[in-house]
Amino acid sequence: MKFNPKVIVLCGAISAEREVSLRSGRAVANALPGSQLVELDENILPDWINAGEHVIFPVIHGDYGEDGRVQLELEARGMAYAGCDATASRLCIDKVATKKVMRSAGVPAIPEIPFAGDAKPSAHALIQALGNSIIIKPADKGSSVGLFVLEGLAAVEAALQGLSSDGQWMAERRLVGREMSIGLLGGKALGIVEIVPKQGVYDYQTKYTKGSSEYLFPAPIAPELTKRIQAAAEKLFAATGCRDFARADLFLEPNGDFYFLEINTMPGMTETSLMPKSASCLGLSFTTLVDKMVAPALTRARQGHAS
Repeated sequence: MKFNPKVIVLCGAISAEREVSLRSGRAVANALPGSQLVELDENILPDWINAGEHVIFPVIHGDYGEDGRVQLELEARGMAYAGCDATASRLCIDKVATKKVMRSAGVPAIPEIPFAGDAKPSAHALIQALGNSIIIKPADKGSSVGLFVLEGLAAVEAALQGLSSDGQWMAERRLVGREMSIGLLGGKALGIVEIVPKQGVYDYQTKYTKGSSEYLFPAPIAPELTKRIQAAAEKLFAATGCRDFARADLFLEPNGDFYFLEINTMPGMTETSLMPKSASCLGLSFTTLVDKMVAPALTRARQGHAS
């Protein structure tokens, strides 16, 4: 008899991105008839979830979901689940480690200065190394949480003073140009989405406030450049050990150079999210995208059950 497990969509948990995770989870569950939505109120798997009955589609953004912890718990129970495994998740949540992998794989990445919150560099040292326009952000968070866009010595000094002393941070020169994102499904690149904030920078509030940004998809860039970006994204997906799906973010400068910023192992799936927009460039509806995202986990579950 064919093994037909029930899909459990996990969302919520405790992190700065809980509300976005809840919205993503509800959207995914609505697109998967017969699935069950489970909104976690703590960072631990429910006892009743088991490999004999369930396949998991985790949509837990931020801590617990993207740092590999929930994947480790699922693996310990022998569960099949959608998305990247614990090893890739642990790597990709760490932007500094990810950029080392990028460079080894020949994927364009700009220089960064990593530092601990209790060992901050001076503002003068950062400006001397990176220039007068600087980005400071957490080295291990997503969704633009804690992003600072800074101009000049006084602004950098003030931001450094306000950083939490127990975090891991990184500074980069501020890229000027066009911000873009590209989804990956089964290791293959989808369409490129251009993000155009109506004002300011594409930060957490802008990212998740409907109507605060415009999105061009597919991005209006030359076909040859599109192919180069897609090839680099696929190379990044493979080099970081991702599986099933992910989303990579990049910046395109006016001279045609592009730089990848990070790869997100648990992309947002809300009404304003980039992954569904990227998939729509190839004609994939939200429902079809979700089906394709969970399909490899169902295959792994059935193969495991048969053996």
